[in-house]
Amino acid sequence: MDNLVITLKGKIDSNNANEIEQSIKDQIEAGGSAPIVFDLTDLQYVSSAGLRVLLRVRKSHPDMKVINVNSEVYDIFEMTGFTEMMNVEKAYKQLSVDGCEVVGIGANGTVYRLDQDTVVKVYNYPDALADINHEREVARLALILGIPTAISYEVVKVGDKYGSVFELVNAGSFTKILLREPDKLDWIIKEFVELLKKIHSTEVPAGKLPDMKDYVLKICSDLKSYLPEKYHSKLTRMVEDIPDSDHLLHGDYHTKNVMLQGDEVLLIDMDTLSVGSNIFEFAFMYNAFRGYSEYDHDQIMRFQGFSYETGYKIWRDSLALYLGTDDKAVIDDVEDKARIIGYSRMIRGSLRRPEPDNPDQMKEVEMWTKELYELLDHVDTLRIDYSEQTGGNVVNDNELEVDATVENLEAVQAFIESRLELAACPMKVQMQIGLAVEEIYVNIAHYAYAPGTGKAKIIVDITDEPAAVITFIDSGIKYDPLAKEDPDVTLSASERKIGGLGIFLTKKTMDDVSYEYKDGQNIFRMKKIL
Repeated sequence: MDNLVITLKGKIDSNNANEIEQSIKDQIEAGGSAPIVFDLTDLQYVSSAGLRVLLRVRKSHPDMKVINVNSEVYDIFEMTGFTEMMNVEKAYKQLSVDGCEVVGIGANGTVYRLDQDTVVKVYNYPDALADINHEREVARLALILGIPTAISYEVVKVGDKYGSVFELVNAGSFTKILLREPDKLDWIIKEFVELLKKIHSTEVPAGKLPDMKDYVLKICSDLKSYLPEKYHSKLTRMVEDIPDSDHLLHGDYHTKNVMLQGDEVLLIDMDTLSVGSNIFEFAFMYNAFRGYSEYDHDQIMRFQGFSYETGYKIWRDSLALYLGTDDKAVIDDVEDKARIIGYSRMIRGSLRRPEPDNPDQMKEVEMWTKELYELLDHVDTLRIDYSEQTGGNVVNDNELEVDATVENLEAVQAFIESRLELAACPMKVQMQIGLAVEEIYVNIAHYAYAPGTGKAKIIVDITDEPAAVITFIDSGIKYDPLAKEDPDVTLSASERKIGGLGIFLTKKTMDDVSYEYKDGQNIFRMKKIL
């Protein structure tokens, strides 16, 4: 059924709200039971009287939508909580990608380079706002957890589709670097694996991301009518037996989704983030570098731009480096387990999206099915017993040690913010803590080891109160910042003594501060109730 589109223009306030409400009622009555969409393209202002009109319509039409809302009007909707009560869509800037370089093509969209600094990911389907917002949220979570990634700063329209704009200054994918400089293959594999291990060593708070195991079990369920019972039951049992894990997975990890920007390696395409065992990641990596191209070896050339042989080398060498072994039997064992999950996913995907004009599709499925049966005949577990070797850097989640330099302030702030974010710390409190952190840390960086340098340790504890207790420890010159007299803030700027304002602000914004000198260390502790 077509939508009933009701256009609102100009201003809606107490002077015209009754008249507009009657016009809306007349249009709804004439539209019958059609879904209601309010188009606010030409609405410049709405008062509380106008909001009440929309609220009354929503009571009888709870599924109504409000679209094309300009920034000023959207702010009013957001401040009054209307964006929480109803489906409100902003008006998005229109962009054209005509003539733009295609950076990458994925399952959900195509990435275009708009200029030297900017790319846009255009989603394949028109109704993609929910997916875009999901990707932005999980990318922000990943960044908070320490994974280097680009964050979308704007949502736009590209034709009738939505796009997400990212700043990627002079960034190029590992695939493009390899095609341009093939002698860098070993370096690419090394950096590729280092980032993968960092991803897999990252613990995610419960409930923040979907569990990949649930997704794979759904694949098993969908294959029940296709696979013989003995193979289906064994496959399902082995997936169920994979240990649960709260460690991060990318879900679509290949060389087009790893970028180099300057000297920094970044992860992109974050909509597939999840948690689970690394065997799931290996399965989808196998598909990207080999599985989808096993029947048609040119498939990887069309997708990645390099040969089938190069793709398989990246896969095998990456797996060996990740596992920390050249033992062929060990690598083959992990590969076989990955292939079982990988083939299951590819088979399910082809069966759900049949291509009547592609005579090779079923031949491909038959080949994958034959390989899956052979693997299920001799593999009895999908567990990776030596995964403890592959966890990457073991880090105390609540403790950070850095060189006490001003340049590391951003890293210190990001670390503390990540702990506060996990504790659901209110934004206002985060800002107050951030101000105090800057004052204390910069003081250590400037004076603790002057004229030399040394280490600073930062510990963040979240108590049951709940409260954040942040401790700064350095081994520099003994110094008690709390001993300094508070500045007289009643004096004019010209009359005040220089210094002391930073620690004064810290004492004013925190609920408790303390200092002690113990075992040759300055220990400054501050507490803020959340």
